[in-house]
Amino acid sequence: MKNDNRSINLFDISRTHHKSIRSDKIRTTDINILLNRARLTKKTEFKKKITYLCLLLLVVGLTGIFSLT
Repeated sequence: MKNDNRSINLFDISRTHHKSIRSDKIRTTDINILLNRARLTKKTEFKKKITYLCLLLLVVGLTGIFSLT
């Protein structure tokens, strides 16, 4: 049997490890940006719904007041 003495180059392993860390960081920031954008759109849609609801209640209330008087 032959003994294969393989030398492991530690520098190559660390390079691949650093590349994977960098790519993970990039992906998490992209995900965070998307999540923040989704939160912002959710907030603006909620504000629009509240505004329309208030306007609707105001119109119904004014119509009821003017129709009773």
